[in-house]
Amino acid sequence: MVVPVLNERANIAELIDRVGNVLSEIEWEIIFVDDGSRDGTPELISRLAATDRRIRLIRRFNRRGLSSAVIEGMMASTAPVVAVIDGDLQHDETLLPKLYQSIAEDRNDVAVGTRYTAEGSIGEWDRKRAWISAFATRLAEAIARTPLSDPMSGFFAVRHETIAELAPRLSGIGYKILLDIMASAPRPLEVAEFPYTFRTRQHGESKLDNIVALQYLEMLAEKRIGHLVPIKFLKFSCVGALGLGVHMMVLLTLISAHAAFGTAQAVAVLTAMTFNFLLNNSFTYRDQRLKGVRMLTGLLSFYAICGLGAIANVGVGEMLFGSHYDWWFAGLAGAAVGSVWNYVMGSLFTWRKSS
Repeated sequence: MVVPVLNERANIAELIDRVGNVLSEIEWEIIFVDDGSRDGTPELISRLAATDRRIRLIRRFNRRGLSSAVIEGMMASTAPVVAVIDGDLQHDETLLPKLYQSIAEDRNDVAVGTRYTAEGSIGEWDRKRAWISAFATRLAEAIARTPLSDPMSGFFAVRHETIAELAPRLSGIGYKILLDIMASAPRPLEVAEFPYTFRTRQHGESKLDNIVALQYLEMLAEKRIGHLVPIKFLKFSCVGALGLGVHMMVLLTLISAHAAFGTAQAVAVLTAMTFNFLLNNSFTYRDQRLKGVRMLTGLLSFYAICGLGAIANVGVGEMLFGSHYDWWFAGLAGAAVGSVWNYVMGSLFTWRKSS
């Protein structure tokens, strides 16, 4: 079993006990993948692992994300069947033997715990969350190659050789790893579904927020058009478009206050670049976001990169306009060159991945 965790200390011991009880006749190991918990979760798991070799821990630093954590955990195991279950006790662990049997004995590729059948239930969700989940499930139908009643489920088992085959194709974006698997398979997978009732969280806090919703849409887009245009570049470009709006608003405000144009333009540029950096840091590069001193140095490097990008923008535009191209084409070409420069250099230097 792979269990992605973030600040789930209060649930760890009980989850292990429950798993041990229901899998008493099956050999098992449980791999916790921790993404920087600060409540003592990894320390507790380490203590428990010291007395039980079936318990393992992967600690990740400078990167986060449920899907990527699950992929890393699955690839760290050599077990023939790998299950994924949350660390918050909301999934029904009594279903694990059925999921295992479906893979090991019935020879299915994937076995899914589903909330959306006559016997299954979403539990005590409010109407808003239920509507959002149902809507997201409908969107998932556009990319899932195998029909599922609950493609958003985070509770499932998969044959290890299947996940090893698909791992290079997975996006690792967001929280919906099952949908990623189903959309990445080059062929329809053999799937079995088993109903369960989703429980109410008793300890800890939910990790769902607006960014999670955006990451879901990002994953859908990646599976649809990611082979044509990098999704991160599209996100970076959208942030840039918002930054242009911020630039014009600041410029208009200062000009209306009778500031000199040069001064107003300089303040607008600096404000827009700062806005772009902060939004890119929390959205585009959420999995690599900078904190503390690194955030300050990253901001300074982003200023420098965007400054050079502006020079490239103007230079290309002037060259094309001087070669008798229409002004709008020259302007767009310059903007495109500047955007690509900012994205590539930002990825290489400002938000470079830690080695």
